[in-house]
Amino acid sequence: MSTISGFRRSAWLLAAVPLLAWAGPREDYARQWPLNLSRDDGGAYRVVLDENVYRQAQSPQLRDVEVLDGSGTPVPASVFAPEQPLARAPQRVALPWFALPASPSDSATQGWELISEVETDGRLRRVEARSTASDTTRLPQTALLIDASRLRRPILALELEWAPGAALDAAYSVEASDDLDQWRSLSSSGRLVDLQRGGQRLLQRRIVFDSVGEQARYLRLTPQDPKAAAQIRAVKAELAGNAAAAPLQWRELKGRRLEQKDGSVAFEYELDGRFPIQQIDVALPGNHALEWRLDSRDDSEQGWHPQAGPWMAFRVAGQGEGDRSAARQLAATVRDRHWRLRANAAVPGEPVLRLGYRPEVAVFLAQGAPPYTLVAGSARTARADSPLAHLIEALRQTRGKDWQPAEASLGEPAPLAGPAALVPPEPKRDWRSWLLWAVLVAGALIVAGFAFSLLRSSKPVD
Repeated sequence: MSTISGFRRSAWLLAAVPLLAWAGPREDYARQWPLNLSRDDGGAYRVVLDENVYRQAQSPQLRDVEVLDGSGTPVPASVFAPEQPLARAPQRVALPWFALPASPSDSATQGWELISEVETDGRLRRVEARSTASDTTRLPQTALLIDASRLRRPILALELEWAPGAALDAAYSVEASDDLDQWRSLSSSGRLVDLQRGGQRLLQRRIVFDSVGEQARYLRLTPQDPKAAAQIRAVKAELAGNAAAAPLQWRELKGRRLEQKDGSVAFEYELDGRFPIQQIDVALPGNHALEWRLDSRDDSEQGWHPQAGPWMAFRVAGQGEGDRSAARQLAATVRDRHWRLRANAAVPGEPVLRLGYRPEVAVFLAQGAPPYTLVAGSARTARADSPLAHLIEALRQTRGKDWQPAEASLGEPAPLAGPAALVPPEPKRDWRSWLLWAVLVAGALIVAGFAFSLLRSSKPVD
Protein backbone atom coordinates (compact mmCIF):
# COMPACT_ATOMS: atom_id res chain seq x y z
CA MET A 1 0.00 0.00 0.00
CA SER A 2 1.05 3.66 -0.42
CA THR A 3 1.21 4.17 3.34
CA ILE A 4 3.74 1.37 3.72
CA SER A 5 5.88 2.57 0.82
CA GLY A 6 5.96 6.13 2.16
CA PHE A 7 6.89 4.80 5.55
CA ARG A 8 9.79 2.76 4.11
CA ARG A 9 11.12 5.83 2.31
CA SER A 10 11.39 7.61 5.67
CA ALA A 11 13.04 4.70 7.46
CA TRP A 12 16.51 5.82 6.31
CA LEU A 13 16.75 7.81 9.54
CA LEU A 14 16.94 4.62 11.55
CA ALA A 15 19.68 3.24 9.34
CA ALA A 16 21.71 6.44 9.79
CA VAL A 17 21.83 6.01 13.56
CA PRO A 18 24.42 3.65 15.08
CA LEU A 19 23.00 0.41 16.33
CA LEU A 20 22.33 0.38 20.07
CA ALA A 21 22.35 -2.49 22.51
CA TRP A 22 18.79 -3.77 22.67
CA ALA A 23 17.04 -4.69 25.85
CA GLY A 24 16.86 -8.20 27.23
CA PRO A 25 14.42 -10.95 26.27
CA ARG A 26 10.77 -11.19 27.18
CA GLU A 27 11.59 -13.12 30.38
CA ASP A 28 13.30 -10.04 31.83
CA TYR A 29 9.93 -8.33 32.30
CA ALA A 30 7.22 -8.91 34.87
CA ARG A 31 4.07 -8.40 32.77
CA GLN A 32 2.87 -8.07 29.18
CA TRP A 33 -0.09 -6.57 27.28
CA PRO A 34 -1.01 -7.61 23.71
CA LEU A 35 -1.40 -4.60 21.40
CA ASN A 36 -4.52 -4.33 19.23
CA LEU A 37 -3.79 -2.30 16.08
CA SER A 38 -6.52 -0.12 14.59
CA ARG A 39 -5.14 -0.78 11.09
CA ASP A 40 -2.58 -3.08 9.51
CA ASP A 41 -0.69 -0.48 7.46
CA GLY A 42 -0.07 2.15 10.14
CA GLY A 43 3.72 1.92 10.12
CA ALA A 44 3.94 3.81 13.42
CA TYR A 45 1.43 3.43 16.27
CA ARG A 46 0.52 5.16 19.51
CA VAL A 47 -0.93 3.50 22.60
CA VAL A 48 -2.15 5.25 25.75
CA LEU A 49 -0.66 3.81 28.95
CA ASP A 50 -3.17 2.76 31.61
CA GLU A 51 -2.84 2.56 35.39
CA ASN A 52 -1.82 -1.11 35.29
CA VAL A 53 1.29 -0.23 33.27
CA TYR A 54 2.20 2.54 35.72
CA ARG A 55 1.75 0.20 38.68
CA GLN A 56 4.04 -2.37 37.10
CA ALA A 57 6.81 0.00 35.96
CA GLN A 58 9.82 0.39 38.25
CA SER A 59 12.00 2.92 36.45
CA PRO A 60 11.40 6.60 37.29
CA GLN A 61 11.89 7.38 33.58
CA LEU A 62 9.73 4.42 32.44
CA ARG A 63 12.78 2.85 30.81
CA ASP A 64 11.36 -0.58 31.69
CA VAL A 65 8.33 -0.04 29.42
CA GLU A 66 9.12 -1.70 26.09
CA VAL A 67 7.40 -2.89 22.90
CA LEU A 68 8.34 -6.29 21.42
CA ASP A 69 7.51 -7.85 18.06
CA GLY A 70 6.21 -11.37 17.52
CA SER A 71 9.66 -12.92 18.00
CA GLY A 72 10.29 -11.07 21.27
CA THR A 73 12.72 -8.54 19.74
CA PRO A 74 12.35 -4.94 20.95
CA VAL A 75 11.24 -2.42 18.34
CA PRO A 76 12.05 1.34 18.37
CA ALA A 77 9.75 2.95 20.93
CA SER A 78 9.54 6.06 23.11
CA VAL A 79 7.18 7.44 25.75
CA PHE A 80 5.76 10.90 25.07
CA ALA A 81 3.79 13.34 27.18
CA PRO A 82 0.10 13.55 26.16
CA GLU A 83 0.38 17.23 25.20
CA GLN A 84 3.10 16.59 22.61
CA PRO A 85 1.62 17.05 19.11
CA LEU A 86 2.96 13.81 17.65
CA ALA A 87 1.30 11.80 20.42
CA ARG A 88 -2.17 13.26 20.02
CA ALA A 89 -4.81 11.00 18.54
CA PRO A 90 -6.98 12.23 15.67
CA GLN A 91 -10.53 12.96 16.74
CA ARG A 92 -13.17 10.48 15.59
CA VAL A 93 -16.85 11.44 15.35
CA ALA A 94 -19.79 9.14 14.61
CA LEU A 95 -21.86 10.39 11.66
CA PRO A 96 -25.52 9.79 10.78
CA TRP A 97 -26.00 7.77 7.61
CA PHE A 98 -28.84 6.49 5.47
CA ALA A 99 -29.06 3.43 3.23
CA LEU A 100 -29.77 4.09 -0.46
CA PRO A 101 -30.43 1.83 -3.43
CA ALA A 102 -27.17 0.85 -5.06
CA SER A 103 -26.69 0.74 -8.81
CA PRO A 104 -23.60 0.57 -11.06
CA SER A 105 -21.42 3.65 -10.79
CA ASP A 106 -22.04 4.69 -14.39
CA SER A 107 -25.77 5.02 -13.65
CA ALA A 108 -25.72 6.09 -10.03
CA THR A 109 -28.25 8.83 -10.64
CA GLN A 110 -30.64 6.72 -12.73
CA GLY A 111 -33.37 4.39 -11.55
CA TRP A 112 -34.30 6.26 -8.39
CA GLU A 113 -34.85 9.76 -6.98
CA LEU A 114 -33.88 11.10 -3.59
CA ILE A 115 -36.39 12.85 -1.30
CA SER A 116 -34.99 14.40 1.86
CA GLU A 117 -36.07 16.60 4.76
CA VAL A 118 -33.40 18.99 6.01
CA GLU A 119 -33.27 20.94 9.28
CA THR A 120 -32.52 24.67 9.26
CA ASP A 121 -28.90 23.95 10.25
CA GLY A 122 -28.42 21.55 7.34
CA ARG A 123 -28.82 18.27 9.22
CA LEU A 124 -30.83 15.55 7.51
CA ARG A 125 -34.08 14.65 9.28
CA ARG A 126 -35.33 12.01 6.84
CA VAL A 127 -34.17 10.46 3.56
CA GLU A 128 -36.35 8.46 1.20
CA ALA A 129 -35.33 6.91 -2.12
CA ARG A 130 -38.08 6.22 -4.66
CA SER A 131 -37.67 4.05 -7.74
CA THR A 132 -38.25 5.68 -11.14
CA ALA A 133 -37.36 2.64 -13.23
CA SER A 134 -39.91 1.07 -15.56
CA ASP A 135 -39.89 -2.15 -13.56
CA THR A 136 -40.70 -2.32 -9.87
CA THR A 137 -37.61 -4.36 -8.96
CA ARG A 138 -36.05 -2.83 -5.90
CA LEU A 139 -32.31 -2.33 -5.93
CA PRO A 140 -30.35 -3.54 -2.89
CA GLN A 141 -29.90 -0.90 -0.17
CA THR A 142 -26.10 -0.96 -0.13
CA ALA A 143 -25.18 2.65 -1.02
CA LEU A 144 -24.71 5.17 1.78
CA LEU A 145 -25.67 8.82 2.20
CA ILE A 146 -23.57 10.30 5.03
CA ASP A 147 -24.61 13.48 6.84
CA ALA A 148 -21.47 15.52 7.72
CA SER A 149 -23.26 18.88 7.95
CA ARG A 150 -22.50 19.40 11.66
CA LEU A 151 -18.73 19.09 11.21
CA ARG A 152 -16.63 22.25 11.11
CA ARG A 153 -13.29 20.66 10.25
CA PRO A 154 -12.11 18.71 7.18
CA ILE A 155 -12.47 14.94 7.15
CA LEU A 156 -9.20 13.06 6.74
CA ALA A 157 -10.77 9.61 6.45
CA LEU A 158 -13.97 7.64 6.86
CA GLU A 159 -13.94 4.52 9.04
CA LEU A 160 -16.74 2.02 8.45
CA GLU A 161 -17.95 -0.90 10.51
CA TRP A 162 -19.96 -3.81 9.19
CA ALA A 163 -21.48 -7.02 10.42
CA PRO A 164 -19.06 -9.96 10.35
CA GLY A 165 -19.85 -12.62 7.83
CA ALA A 166 -18.67 -13.79 4.45
CA ALA A 167 -15.48 -12.65 2.76
CA LEU A 168 -15.60 -9.03 1.59
CA ASP A 169 -13.74 -7.19 -1.17
CA ALA A 170 -15.84 -4.23 -2.31
CA ALA A 171 -14.82 -1.09 -4.22
CA TYR A 172 -16.73 2.16 -3.67
CA SER A 173 -16.96 5.44 -5.55
CA VAL A 174 -17.07 8.54 -3.35
CA GLU A 175 -19.04 11.72 -4.09
CA ALA A 176 -19.55 14.98 -2.20
CA SER A 177 -22.29 17.59 -2.18
CA ASP A 178 -23.36 20.69 -0.27
CA ASP A 179 -27.02 20.75 -1.37
CA LEU A 180 -27.96 17.09 -2.11
CA ASP A 181 -28.55 18.14 -5.72
CA GLN A 182 -25.16 18.77 -7.33
CA TRP A 183 -22.62 16.00 -6.68
CA ARG A 184 -18.91 15.92 -7.48
CA SER A 185 -16.72 12.85 -7.69
CA LEU A 186 -13.74 12.66 -5.35
CA SER A 187 -10.40 11.28 -6.41
CA SER A 188 -10.32 9.09 -3.31
CA SER A 189 -12.09 5.85 -4.15
CA GLY A 190 -12.49 3.43 -1.29
CA ARG A 191 -12.00 -0.30 -1.05
CA LEU A 192 -13.30 -2.29 1.92
CA VAL A 193 -11.63 -5.64 2.56
CA ASP A 194 -12.29 -8.35 5.16
CA LEU A 195 -10.62 -11.67 4.28
CA GLN A 196 -9.51 -14.57 6.48
CA ARG A 197 -7.36 -17.60 5.75
CA GLY A 198 -5.37 -19.95 7.96
CA GLY A 199 -5.96 -17.92 11.10
CA GLN A 200 -4.76 -14.69 9.42
CA ARG A 201 -7.05 -11.72 8.74
CA LEU A 202 -6.70 -8.93 6.19
CA LEU A 203 -8.86 -5.96 7.20
CA GLN A 204 -9.26 -2.55 5.52
CA ARG A 205 -12.11 -0.42 6.82
CA ARG A 206 -10.85 3.12 6.06
CA ILE A 207 -11.49 5.38 3.06
CA VAL A 208 -8.70 7.94 3.12
CA PHE A 209 -8.84 11.44 1.57
CA ASP A 210 -5.82 13.61 0.75
CA SER A 211 -3.68 15.29 3.45
CA VAL A 212 -5.81 18.47 3.34
CA GLY A 213 -9.01 16.55 3.97
CA GLU A 214 -12.49 16.85 2.48
CA GLN A 215 -15.05 19.32 3.80
CA ALA A 216 -18.53 18.79 2.39
CA ARG A 217 -21.97 18.70 4.01
CA TYR A 218 -22.89 15.34 2.51
CA LEU A 219 -20.98 12.32 1.20
CA ARG A 220 -22.28 9.44 -0.89
CA LEU A 221 -20.63 6.02 -1.15
CA THR A 222 -21.77 3.80 -4.01
CA PRO A 223 -20.50 0.22 -4.44
CA GLN A 224 -19.31 -0.68 -7.93
CA ASP A 225 -20.91 -4.10 -7.45
CA PRO A 226 -24.09 -3.82 -5.34
CA LYS A 227 -24.12 -7.55 -4.64
CA ALA A 228 -20.59 -7.50 -3.13
CA ALA A 229 -21.18 -4.50 -0.82
CA ALA A 230 -20.75 -4.54 2.94
CA GLN A 231 -23.66 -4.44 5.38
CA ILE A 232 -22.63 -1.21 7.11
CA ARG A 233 -23.47 -0.75 10.79
CA ALA A 234 -21.63 2.50 11.70
CA VAL A 235 -19.68 5.33 10.08
CA LYS A 236 -17.03 7.47 11.80
CA ALA A 237 -15.14 10.50 10.52
CA GLU A 238 -11.49 11.10 11.37
CA LEU A 239 -11.08 14.88 11.63
CA ALA A 240 -8.11 17.08 10.88
CA GLY A 241 -6.51 19.12 13.63
CA ASN A 242 -5.40 18.33 17.16
CA ALA A 243 -7.59 16.45 19.58
CA ALA A 244 -8.55 17.84 22.96
CA ALA A 245 -6.19 17.37 25.87
CA ALA A 246 -6.41 14.05 27.67
CA PRO A 247 -8.67 14.25 30.74
CA LEU A 248 -7.02 14.42 34.14
CA GLN A 249 -7.10 11.22 36.21
CA TRP A 250 -6.74 11.06 39.99
CA ARG A 251 -5.14 8.72 42.50
CA GLU A 252 -6.63 9.08 45.99
CA LEU A 253 -4.29 8.00 48.80
CA LYS A 254 -4.95 7.40 52.48
CA GLY A 255 -1.95 8.11 54.69
CA ARG A 256 -0.68 7.48 58.19
CA ARG A 257 -0.39 10.11 60.89
CA LEU A 258 3.08 10.74 62.33
CA GLU A 259 4.05 12.89 65.31
CA GLN A 260 7.02 15.12 64.56
CA LYS A 261 9.78 16.05 67.05
CA ASP A 262 8.59 19.65 67.18
CA GLY A 263 5.09 18.54 68.20
CA SER A 264 3.49 19.03 64.78
CA VAL A 265 1.70 16.32 62.81
CA ALA A 266 2.57 14.99 59.35
CA PHE A 267 0.80 12.54 57.08
CA GLU A 268 2.79 10.18 54.85
CA TYR A 269 1.47 8.45 51.73
CA GLU A 270 2.79 5.82 49.34
CA LEU A 271 1.94 5.89 45.62
CA ASP A 272 1.49 2.48 43.99
CA GLY A 273 3.13 3.23 40.63
CA ARG A 274 5.25 5.50 38.46
CA PHE A 275 2.41 7.89 37.67
CA PRO A 276 3.36 11.27 36.09
CA ILE A 277 1.86 13.48 38.81
CA GLN A 278 1.06 17.03 37.67
CA GLN A 279 -1.62 18.31 40.06
CA ILE A 280 -2.33 17.82 43.77
CA ASP A 281 -5.30 18.37 46.05
CA VAL A 282 -6.29 17.62 49.65
CA ALA A 283 -9.73 16.30 50.65
CA LEU A 284 -11.08 16.57 54.20
CA PRO A 285 -14.61 16.02 55.53
CA GLY A 286 -16.59 18.98 56.79
CA ASN A 287 -15.73 22.67 56.70
CA HIS A 288 -12.04 23.47 56.94
CA ALA A 289 -9.36 25.96 55.91
CA LEU A 290 -5.74 24.87 56.35
CA GLU A 291 -2.38 25.84 54.97
CA TRP A 292 -0.48 22.85 53.58
CA ARG A 293 3.03 21.94 52.51
CA LEU A 294 3.74 18.92 50.32
CA ASP A 295 7.05 17.04 50.03
CA SER A 296 8.06 13.92 48.13
CA ARG A 297 10.90 11.43 47.81
CA ASP A 298 11.49 8.30 45.81
CA ASP A 299 13.06 6.18 48.55
CA SER A 300 12.56 6.02 52.30
CA GLU A 301 16.34 6.44 52.77
CA GLN A 302 16.41 9.77 50.93
CA GLY A 303 15.61 13.22 52.20
CA TRP A 304 12.34 15.00 51.46
CA HIS A 305 12.09 17.42 48.52
CA PRO A 306 9.52 20.28 48.64
CA GLN A 307 6.94 20.11 45.85
CA ALA A 308 4.21 22.59 46.77
CA GLY A 309 3.28 25.14 49.41
CA PRO A 310 2.50 26.76 51.49
CA TRP A 311 -0.97 26.93 49.94
CA MET A 312 -4.45 27.07 51.42
CA ALA A 313 -7.05 24.36 50.83
CA PHE A 314 -10.59 24.95 52.06
CA ARG A 315 -14.15 23.70 51.92
CA VAL A 316 -17.25 25.69 52.94
CA ALA A 317 -20.66 24.02 52.94
CA GLY A 318 -23.47 25.61 50.95
CA GLN A 319 -26.01 24.81 48.30
CA GLY A 320 -25.14 21.62 46.46
CA GLU A 321 -21.59 20.59 47.22
CA GLY A 322 -20.62 24.02 48.53
CA ASP A 323 -17.39 25.81 47.70
CA ARG A 324 -13.92 24.33 47.78
CA SER A 325 -10.43 25.30 46.70
CA ALA A 326 -9.10 24.29 43.29
CA ALA A 327 -6.37 21.73 42.72
CA ARG A 328 -2.80 23.00 42.63
CA GLN A 329 -0.47 22.61 39.64
CA LEU A 330 3.04 21.31 40.31
CA ALA A 331 6.04 23.06 38.76
CA ALA A 332 7.14 19.83 37.04
CA THR A 333 6.00 16.23 36.57
CA VAL A 334 6.92 14.06 39.60
CA ARG A 335 7.04 10.24 39.75
CA ASP A 336 8.15 9.81 43.37
CA ARG A 337 6.71 6.96 45.42
CA HIS A 338 6.53 8.65 48.84
CA TRP A 339 4.62 11.85 49.71
CA ARG A 340 4.22 13.89 52.91
CA LEU A 341 1.63 16.47 53.92
CA ARG A 342 2.14 19.01 56.73
CA ALA A 343 -0.38 21.55 57.99
CA ASN A 344 0.03 24.83 59.90
CA ALA A 345 -2.62 23.89 62.49
CA ALA A 346 -4.50 20.95 63.97
CA VAL A 347 -6.05 18.74 61.28
CA PRO A 348 -9.71 17.77 61.85
CA GLY A 349 -9.70 14.22 60.50
CA GLU A 350 -7.63 12.17 58.13
CA PRO A 351 -6.77 14.06 54.92
CA VAL A 352 -6.91 12.23 51.61
CA LEU A 353 -4.13 13.19 49.22
CA ARG A 354 -5.35 13.43 45.62
CA LEU A 355 -2.68 13.19 42.92
CA GLY A 356 -3.69 14.09 39.35
CA TYR A 357 -2.01 12.92 36.14
CA ARG A 358 -2.61 12.63 32.42
CA PRO A 359 -1.74 9.25 30.87
CA GLU A 360 1.30 9.28 28.62
CA VAL A 361 1.57 7.76 25.18
CA ALA A 362 3.98 5.08 23.96
CA VAL A 363 4.78 5.47 20.26
CA PHE A 364 6.44 2.55 18.50
CA LEU A 365 7.59 1.55 15.04
CA ALA A 366 5.98 -1.49 13.40
CA GLN A 367 9.34 -3.15 12.84
CA GLY A 368 9.51 -6.92 12.61
CA ALA A 369 6.55 -9.24 12.40
CA PRO A 370 3.36 -8.90 14.49
CA PRO A 371 1.79 -9.49 16.92
CA TYR A 372 3.25 -6.69 19.02
CA THR A 373 3.33 -6.71 22.80
CA LEU A 374 3.96 -4.05 25.43
CA VAL A 375 5.99 -5.28 28.41
CA ALA A 376 6.73 -3.50 31.68
CA GLY A 377 8.45 -4.00 35.02
CA SER A 378 12.11 -4.96 35.11
CA ALA A 379 15.18 -4.45 37.29
CA ARG A 380 17.39 -6.34 34.82
CA THR A 381 17.15 -4.34 31.59
CA ALA A 382 16.09 -0.99 30.15
CA ARG A 383 14.69 0.32 26.89
CA ALA A 384 17.37 1.49 24.48
CA ASP A 385 17.37 5.03 23.13
CA SER A 386 15.77 5.33 19.71
CA PRO A 387 15.56 8.10 17.08
CA LEU A 388 11.77 7.71 16.91
CA ALA A 389 11.00 11.38 17.60
CA HIS A 390 13.17 12.48 14.65
CA LEU A 391 11.62 9.83 12.41
CA ILE A 392 8.07 10.94 13.21
CA GLU A 393 8.96 14.58 12.61
CA ALA A 394 10.32 13.58 9.20
CA LEU A 395 7.09 11.72 8.45
CA ARG A 396 5.04 14.77 9.44
CA GLN A 397 7.06 16.92 7.05
CA THR A 398 6.35 14.57 4.14
CA ARG A 399 2.75 13.63 5.03
CA GLY A 400 1.55 16.91 6.52
CA LYS A 401 1.86 18.60 9.91
CA ASP A 402 -1.38 17.04 11.16
CA TRP A 403 -0.28 13.46 10.47
CA GLN A 404 -0.43 11.26 13.56
CA PRO A 405 0.64 7.68 14.33
CA ALA A 406 -2.16 5.14 14.00
CA GLU A 407 -3.93 4.07 17.16
CA ALA A 408 -3.31 0.89 19.13
CA SER A 409 -4.90 -0.28 22.37
CA LEU A 410 -3.83 -2.48 25.27
CA GLY A 411 -5.30 -5.95 25.57
CA GLU A 412 -5.71 -8.03 28.72
CA PRO A 413 -2.51 -8.19 30.81
CA ALA A 414 -0.71 -11.50 31.40
CA PRO A 415 2.23 -12.36 33.68
CA LEU A 416 5.72 -13.04 32.38
CA ALA A 417 8.59 -13.46 34.86
CA GLY A 418 6.51 -11.84 37.62
CA PRO A 419 8.27 -10.64 40.81
CA ALA A 420 11.49 -12.39 39.75
CA ALA A 421 11.98 -9.73 37.05
CA LEU A 422 11.99 -7.02 39.75
CA VAL A 423 15.02 -8.47 41.56
CA PRO A 424 18.27 -6.79 40.44
CA PRO A 425 20.81 -9.21 38.95
CA GLU A 426 23.96 -10.04 40.85
CA PRO A 427 26.88 -7.82 39.87
CA LYS A 428 29.03 -9.40 37.20
CA ARG A 429 32.51 -10.35 38.27
CA ASP A 430 35.31 -9.14 36.05
CA TRP A 431 37.24 -12.41 35.72
CA ARG A 432 39.64 -10.89 33.22
CA SER A 433 40.83 -8.30 35.71
CA TRP A 434 41.21 -10.91 38.45
CA LEU A 435 43.15 -13.18 36.09
CA LEU A 436 45.42 -10.31 35.01
CA TRP A 437 46.20 -9.42 38.63
CA ALA A 438 46.91 -13.07 39.41
CA VAL A 439 49.37 -13.30 36.52
CA LEU A 440 51.10 -10.09 37.62
CA VAL A 441 51.40 -11.26 41.24
CA ALA A 442 52.69 -14.67 40.14
CA GLY A 443 55.24 -13.00 37.87
CA ALA A 444 56.39 -10.74 40.69
CA LEU A 445 56.82 -13.75 42.99
CA ILE A 446 58.86 -15.60 40.36
CA VAL A 447 61.14 -12.59 39.84
CA ALA A 448 61.59 -12.23 43.60
CA GLY A 449 62.45 -15.93 43.88
CA PHE A 450 65.13 -15.65 41.19
CA ALA A 451 66.65 -12.60 42.88
CA PHE A 452 66.76 -14.33 46.29
CA SER A 453 68.37 -17.41 44.70
CA LEU A 454 71.06 -15.31 43.04
CA LEU A 455 71.86 -13.54 46.29
CA ARG A 456 72.35 -16.82 48.17
CA SER A 457 74.55 -18.36 45.47
CA SER A 458 76.88 -15.37 45.05
CA LYS A 459 80.31 -15.52 46.93
CA PRO A 460 81.41 -12.66 49.18
CA VAL A 461 84.10 -10.33 47.74
CA ASP A 462 87.55 -10.17 49.55
